[in-house]
Amino acid sequence: MTYVEKITKKGTDYFLITLGALLYAVGTSFFNDPNNIAPGGITGAAIVLNRIVPIGTGVWFMIINIPILFLAIYKFGIRFTISTIYATSMISIFTDLLAKYCMRFAVYDVILGVIFGSVLVAVGIGITFKCHATTGGTDVIIKLLRQKYPHIKTGVLFLLSDVFVISFAGIVLKDIKVVLYSLLGVVITSYVIDFVLYGRDGAKLIYIISDKTDNISGRLLSELDVGATHIFGEGAYSGEKKKVILCAIKKRLSPLAEDIVREEDPDAFMIVSSASEIFGEGYKSYFDERI
Repeated sequence: MTYVEKITKKGTDYFLITLGALLYAVGTSFFNDPNNIAPGGITGAAIVLNRIVPIGTGVWFMIINIPILFLAIYKFGIRFTISTIYATSMISIFTDLLAKYCMRFAVYDVILGVIFGSVLVAVGIGITFKCHATTGGTDVIIKLLRQKYPHIKTGVLFLLSDVFVISFAGIVLKDIKVVLYSLLGVVITSYVIDFVLYGRDGAKLIYIISDKTDNISGRLLSELDVGATHIFGEGAYSGEKKKVILCAIKKRLSPLAEDIVREEDPDAFMIVSSASEIFGEGYKSYFDERI
C-alpha cells in the first residue's frame, strides 16, 4: 500500500468513525435519554448520573471514559488507543450539542425510544468497530479483565456490567419499567451490532497457509485470546511440507484475525468461511443447546 493510499484509508476511517459517533449520539440524545432508557455500559451510567448532577450526558460520558482511556494507553499504547480517544470525544461532543440545540427532534415515546435508540447506537458502534476503533468504556475494561480472569467468558463480563448499570438506573430513577426497557435495549443493541459487523453468519472458520505460521498463531493466541490448531499438510505440486493453521473464531474477532495475517505475511493463503455454530470450550455447550 502506497503512502497516498494509507492516508486515504486513514481519512476514510476517521470520516466513518465520525459518522458512527454521530449516529451513536442521535440514538442517545433523541431516543434513549429523553425516555430514561439506560442501555447498559458507560452511556447508561452517563444518562443516570446526569439525572443526579445535570451537567450533560456527553460530559458525563467523557468524564467516565477519561480514566479508562488513560488505562488503555498504559496497557495497550497510544498507537492503538488514539482512534478510540477520537471516537469517545466525538460521541461526547455530538451528544451534548444535539441535546442543547436540536431537542425539538427528540422522540418522547418509550417504545420508539428503546427500539430506534438501540438500533442507532448499535449501528454507530458497528461502524466504529469496522474502522478498528472502539467507543471506549466497558470494551476496554472487559478486555483487561479477560487478561486477568481468562476463565470468565467475555459475554458474561458484558452481561454483568450491563446488569450493574441497569440496576443502578432502576434504583436512581425508582422505576422498574426503566430496568425492563433498558434490558430490551441491550438485547436489541447486541443483535444489531452483530448484524452490522458480520451479517447473519454465526461464526468464522479460517484456514491459513503461510511460511510464518508460528508468528501468526502466536499473535492469534496473545492478542485475540483465540485458539488455533496446526494441521500438517503437503503441497500437491511442490511436495513441500507445511503447517496449516485452523482457527474457529467468533464473528466480531474475524476482521482482527485477518489483519494479523496480512501484517505478518501478505502472501499468505487464507480461506475464510462461515460456520453457523461452534460447540466446545469457549463457545456453546453441545448438551445445553438441547435441554
